[in-house]
Amino acid sequence: CPTKPTGTIGKLAVDFKPVDIEVIEEEIQDLQPGGEFYPNCTTSHDVAIIIPYRNREDQLKAFLRHLHPVLKRQNIHYRIFVVNQVGENKFNRAMLMNVGYAEAMKVFNWTCLVFHDVDLLPEDDRGMYNCDQAPVHLSAYIDKFKYKIPYKKIFGGVSVLKTWQLKKINGFSNQFWGWGGEDDDLYMRVSKVGLKITRYPKEICRYKMFKHEHEASNAKNKNRKKYLKKSSLKNSKLDGLNNLRYNLDGVISNYLYTNITVRLEPVPVLNAAKKTRRH
Repeated sequence: CPTKPTGTIGKLAVDFKPVDIEVIEEEIQDLQPGGEFYPNCTTSHDVAIIIPYRNREDQLKAFLRHLHPVLKRQNIHYRIFVVNQVGENKFNRAMLMNVGYAEAMKVFNWTCLVFHDVDLLPEDDRGMYNCDQAPVHLSAYIDKFKYKIPYKKIFGGVSVLKTWQLKKINGFSNQFWGWGGEDDDLYMRVSKVGLKITRYPKEICRYKMFKHEHEASNAKNKNRKKYLKKSSLKNSKLDGLNNLRYNLDGVISNYLYTNITVRLEPVPVLNAAKKTRRH
């Protein structure tokens, strides 16, 4: 494939209006089961798109309708994984992304990982959904924040890492239940191992956010600031991919995406002494 895709359009109209899934399936052609796409040229980009999800059907429909054409025009091999949390516990975005990584790697040896909130849609298809040498904060400029970066250390929304980089930082923390904190924890993990995030120019990385209220199951995490201050850096090697536990209800390869349904329970941070003895 060309280093720079020739089929990209540039600025895009963003439509959050939900459309029946059958209509979207008719519109989006040439997918493999599970929402997987191979371009007609040889690409070096094997990308897993991982979506933490719960009860946002209209947003998911708009997301799939908008993003598939963008990804196809970029000439990458990709598959969309929707990690659907069920059960009574509060939403745990970061843990779902760990699950998404673990389950996606059972399907294919992905070299690039895009962790993507379902309520964000790109306004331009030139912001590439593939990996750079450094981790990429793809959704740096969002309409909700007047297309300004709210604070320097933000690394949420749409985050792109190479697979080896995610392993190096031990994935995401599993300790953030409810809204907030996990993206700042991610920034700290990346910085701790000597990596620096990059952001692309604003003109190609603007995003629109679906307007919605926080659900009761995703209420603000009141303990997030305390945990970030006292425990994030200390626990990064003891909490993440290496202590991940989840109950898998099922994996279904739909035409537009792979649905991974899981039940999450709190997992303890590993004991540092035991971890030392194990290695």
